[in-house]
Amino acid sequence: MIITSEKSLDEFINNSLLEDVGDGDHSSLACIPKNAKGSAKLVIKEKGIFAGIEIARRIFHKVDESIIFNPYINDGDKIKAGDIAFTVEGTVLSILMAERLVLNVIQRMSGIATETHKHVRKIKDLNTKILDTRKTTPGLRMLEKAAVKIGGGKNHRMGLYDMILLKDNHIDFAGGIEKAIDATNQYLKKHNKTLKIEIEARTIEDVRRIIEHGKVDIILLDNFSVKDTAKAVKLIDKKFQVESSGGITLKTLRKYAKCGVDFVSIGALTHQIKSLDMSLKAVIKK
Repeated sequence: MIITSEKSLDEFINNSLLEDVGDGDHSSLACIPKNAKGSAKLVIKEKGIFAGIEIARRIFHKVDESIIFNPYINDGDKIKAGDIAFTVEGTVLSILMAERLVLNVIQRMSGIATETHKHVRKIKDLNTKILDTRKTTPGLRMLEKAAVKIGGGKNHRMGLYDMILLKDNHIDFAGGIEKAIDATNQYLKKHNKTLKIEIEARTIEDVRRIIEHGKVDIILLDNFSVKDTAKAVKLIDKKFQVESSGGITLKTLRKYAKCGVDFVSIGALTHQIKSLDMSLKAVIKK
């Protein structure tokens, strides 16, 4: 699984467990003996793409290093109702303490991976790549973007720090397209940074101005119609990479990709996702 920071992942798990467990799992403590041993299985309840197997293992081991974790599938595997993703064996109190966090994470990651896979499959014969956005759940970005990659998509940028993206507000506050581009290049030179520069175009006229001025790497066609996208791609003529964004759905995706854009970014991959249904069930030996 692709995680940008091991430290950040540990902090996420620790904070999430603290949020859920507080001063103790009193439901379990009230009715289950402290040293009781048992096992459970993760049951898949609908088809999709699985994501998060390693973080599931990590959460269980963060709660209790002695838990035995037995995975039966890998990230990116196709799954269907009735499949068993993994089993765990160990202290029952530890298994129950980790249960909800594990489910919350892998259900959401699998939902994102499944949705991403649908989009990637829709244009698999074309050269256009599917990108995510920064429209992520606060605190969960590294996991949600990892799920996009598991589903076959690509990460656009992790945050504000690893790429320049001059959007409408940047352009307007800077005083226009040319001023925004020039100020950005001066800033990067002054601070000895080599970040890619992408700039948003809102109209065909914006595209012409950007082409004429240059000094950027990618042109973002924001909320363009399919017709105007095709026109813009022809004007750009491979001088810059091209990204389409804004209201593009699974139904319209292929039309935009066939225009010849390099990327289509889709915020809905991470911010309008239905988690995949699955549950952790006790295994009772008779």
